[in-house]
Amino acid sequence: MKQWFKENSTHLAISALFIVLVLFYFSPIFDGKTLVQSDVMQAEGSQKELFDYRAKDGHAPLWTNSMFGGMPTYQIWYEHASNVASYINKGIRALVPVPADIVLLYLFGGYFLFSVLRLKPWLAAVGAIALAFTSYNFIYIEAGHVNKAYAIAYLAPIIGSVLLSFRGSRLWGPVLLCLFLTLEIRTNHVQITYYLFIALLVYVLIELYYAIRDKKLKGFMRAGAVQIVAAVVAVLVNASVLFPTYEYSKLTIRGKANIQKVDSGSQSSGLDKEYAYQWSQGVGENITFLIPNAYGGRTGGVLDKNSEVVKFFTKLGAPEAQAVQFADRIPTYWGEKMFTSGPWYFGAATFFLFVLGLIIVKGRVKWWILIASALCMLLAFGRHFPLVSDLFFDYFPMYNKFRAVESILVIPAILIPMLAMLAVNELFVRASEIPKLDKKVLYTYVGIGGFCLLVALMPSLFLDFKTSGHQDFISSISQQLGGQAAGNEFANALIKDRSSLASGDAYRSFFIVTIAFGLVWLFLKKKITVPVFIGVLGIVILVDLWAIDKRYLNNASFIEERAKTHIVEREVDQLIRLDKDPSYRVMDLTTNPFSDARASYFHKNIGGYHAAKLMRFQEVLEHQFNGAINEDVLDMFNVRYLITQNRQNGAEQIQRRSTASGNAWFVQKVTFVKDNAQEMQAISSFDPKREAFVHESFKNQLNTAKLGQPSNAEIKLVSYHPDTLKYESTSPNDAFAVFSEVYYDKGWKAYIDGTEVPIIRADYLLRALQVPGGNHKIEFIFAPASIRISNLISLIASIVLVLGLAAAVFVSWRTKGQKTAQDSVK
Repeated sequence: MKQWFKENSTHLAISALFIVLVLFYFSPIFDGKTLVQSDVMQAEGSQKELFDYRAKDGHAPLWTNSMFGGMPTYQIWYEHASNVASYINKGIRALVPVPADIVLLYLFGGYFLFSVLRLKPWLAAVGAIALAFTSYNFIYIEAGHVNKAYAIAYLAPIIGSVLLSFRGSRLWGPVLLCLFLTLEIRTNHVQITYYLFIALLVYVLIELYYAIRDKKLKGFMRAGAVQIVAAVVAVLVNASVLFPTYEYSKLTIRGKANIQKVDSGSQSSGLDKEYAYQWSQGVGENITFLIPNAYGGRTGGVLDKNSEVVKFFTKLGAPEAQAVQFADRIPTYWGEKMFTSGPWYFGAATFFLFVLGLIIVKGRVKWWILIASALCMLLAFGRHFPLVSDLFFDYFPMYNKFRAVESILVIPAILIPMLAMLAVNELFVRASEIPKLDKKVLYTYVGIGGFCLLVALMPSLFLDFKTSGHQDFISSISQQLGGQAAGNEFANALIKDRSSLASGDAYRSFFIVTIAFGLVWLFLKKKITVPVFIGVLGIVILVDLWAIDKRYLNNASFIEERAKTHIVEREVDQLIRLDKDPSYRVMDLTTNPFSDARASYFHKNIGGYHAAKLMRFQEVLEHQFNGAINEDVLDMFNVRYLITQNRQNGAEQIQRRSTASGNAWFVQKVTFVKDNAQEMQAISSFDPKREAFVHESFKNQLNTAKLGQPSNAEIKLVSYHPDTLKYESTSPNDAFAVFSEVYYDKGWKAYIDGTEVPIIRADYLLRALQVPGGNHKIEFIFAPASIRISNLISLIASIVLVLGLAAAVFVSWRTKGQKTAQDSVK
């Protein structure tokens, strides 16, 4: 044991350093505080019903009625008890609380990657810090994108495992790839995994080129084969994550549209391009890789009491405190995204070393980093560079399923620190072999440092500080301020503040680049040693990135755990909850009802928050709620209460809707329609309690000759459970019953007196049944076969993964033991 500690002392010291860094950064967590995250609050609202029933039943239901009229819960939260990755995640979180565990994963994953690149341990640690502390890794945490952050954390070790495999590791390379890829897929953030796939595809093609050139195709095929096996096992372990999601996604806004779009002339498959490109990185915004506040930082909350905007408001007579409040809401960000939580900043020293690496580093890894980074940047431009983006969106498999294309910059956020540290390593191992190295270093500094200095001295030479909608914004402000002159003065003050932010950070980056250059220069002149170089560089990179990260995720982001408000119950919520009917729905008009899940915490909400709503529900929103609310559609969804806000005093109030159709009803007439567009048009104005519109594709599932008028008929809900709905009906003859429940044919089954009957889709997205005359018991049960089958596959593959890891450990232990024995004999 003593020998083991001696052999691994450096790794243990680095591990201790990582833990200390995380403890310091997230000290509020260990003081009993918790992080305030807006997206977490949305998740809390959407998950409330399923967690209530989980506490009651011992397991979570697979369906919830708390959002969008109903949706599968495994798209919101699911245990995945048959997946070994679930238990690994639980173990990590038991040791280190969220989100501190995420940053530790960033650090250790980066350290593994840089170790695979054969860097000195302490240089690998510096690389891990440079990788882990890039700004968006922390911005995602602050915003509550926890699953995305976990997905990012596993990218580096996956890359390391792929490199290890192609370098000839037939055991640990594929085994670790399987493990890390399993954990990556388990995060259920397919978009990030997909972007990694694009980058690794570039790497594999480069490896193939070299294999063909060097006549080593056999070794390439062998390495590729074992990695494919590893990937297949990882996918199968996550069958319970992927299979139901794939099944669901085909019926969502990421799948095929049901109604032909007028502007496209065809049914689209995947997200609408304009929607997918909403968060496109502006071409000029890549300057923030080097100068964080070049584009104003985040959308709001940047300006302080010394800003020109605050001075403008105080000049108008506003108290300073009020002026600061006004300024806090003013957008300093002037890029073309709808809004942003902060810039993509990779570190000034890191970026300087990256550019130096482009000049002095040789080999296939450098070309991969250059090509993959360039491709990711072009794709991140989205609508700003459609030549490449549209090519991928229209033709690359699955690319059009994802929105917020700027997210692909998580790949350069790993690759740029990689090349930066490889550049430092080149200085250590082959500085004397690089021709004209002094000039290359000097020219790199003049280029990067000089650019920073020019931006600092003359920011308007490079930057405009106005959005494309700047004039409209100023016109709106002018109306509020009472005149164009005041509006123009405000505009000038805002531009000065934006310019000042850019200039200040440009000076800051110039100073950091100068230090990095100085370190390189002193090392080349043999004025400092390798340990001093690594130590000072590590401190510079850490201090630089730490300070920027603290702008977005800091102690003010935490609140006392005991004071954590979750979602506050309002008086209107309390009054509505006096209604004990389990099936009514609510529409909250005090916010955007279809992008806010807080009402779902207390009610069965017609709205909610989710990135993948059912396509039919989205189409109803677009056609029936565009500009005005279709009351008939609210009726068919049994929306009994509206929560509104008094415009005069801001008070929230309740509007009870007496026309809501109830949880189930018999209609007098069934009308068949020929296509989806006609069905959508039909529900634009109708009485849902009298007539139902059914697509003609369901005609053969109905015996229309037996359908009669539902006189003296009644149907009522007698038992509610999200997964199981029970009704009782009575009617003198066959009648057509419509239920205010969303139609979803991937798991819902209907039974009348224990006999399964076909579920009909009515009124575009509701369930309906032909109910025979007499007294009957009707039951809807949600039990998707995809869940049952995928859980079994996941269990079997998890056992395979565990056995593979055990075998790798055993083989390594036996090999090491044999080597030790041979050494002792010698």
